[in-house]
Amino acid sequence: MIEENKKTASFTNVVEKIIPKTLFVIAVISILTTLGILVTLLSETVAFFKEISFIEFFTGTVLKPLGQNAQFGVLPLLTGTLISSAIAMVVAIPIGLMTAVYLSEYASEKVRKVVKPILEILAGIPTIVYGFFALTFVTPILRSLIPGLEPTNILSPGIVMGIMIIPMVASLSEDALGAVPNSMREGALALGATKLEVTWKVIVPAAISGIVASFVLAISRAIGETMIVTIASGSSKNFTFDLTQSMQTMTAYIVEVTGGDAPAGSTLYYSLYAVAMTLFVFTLVMNLIAQYISRKFREEY
Repeated sequence: MIEENKKTASFTNVVEKIIPKTLFVIAVISILTTLGILVTLLSETVAFFKEISFIEFFTGTVLKPLGQNAQFGVLPLLTGTLISSAIAMVVAIPIGLMTAVYLSEYASEKVRKVVKPILEILAGIPTIVYGFFALTFVTPILRSLIPGLEPTNILSPGIVMGIMIIPMVASLSEDALGAVPNSMREGALALGATKLEVTWKVIVPAAISGIVASFVLAISRAIGETMIVTIASGSSKNFTFDLTQSMQTMTAYIVEVTGGDAPAGSTLYYSLYAVAMTLFVFTLVMNLIAQYISRKFREEY
């Protein structure tokens, strides 16, 4: 019996020593992978800017990557990306926030058990399905309502992207609302506040850091979306703010170039990495903003 206990203790000690080292190796692999991606993007992006002016790339309004007089202005892609993301947030923020408030403050446990799985189903649908939904269902409806709307446009995929990220906004916002102590609710109710006043004047302000962080993360998700805009927004590299026209986003351009016949070492090939690096910086900045907001406005309870 004593020997068995010694063997068990010895095995436990070995496991205790191995687990931290294993976790450390996994963490290092994650860091090295990120560094590898960053080094690859930087090296190829530098090669691109040796051929194309940095100013021309970020201020040019014309993107014609093919032909003898190729032009590589990224503004058409930036406007397409920002407009589609803005449309998505106009859809996702109010619906997602209202859903979170309802689930956290008003819904019964029975209703919550029904609504939460539905949101999880929305989050689990492949984005390519959303893309064909935007192209074959949403766009025809919008074309019947909006004269002059092109078969591929930026409005339809923007709306569908908003539907796609509603679960993200709702889930993260509900977590933030649920983290507010019940003592704040009970104290406000005891002072004579109504349920609506408690929700919007006490609970939501107390959870504002988590709510805003969910908005920023959702924007990052919209900026990085690929399949929906590739299928439904078209490939026209228009520098315009007209929502009825076909536009192209940065992710859709990356798909187009990688799916084409861009020879390695060509300017078109390097432009792929320049656009990818721009997209990487965009999403990195959005995540840093989310972290800053969470730290800045976090309530200490």
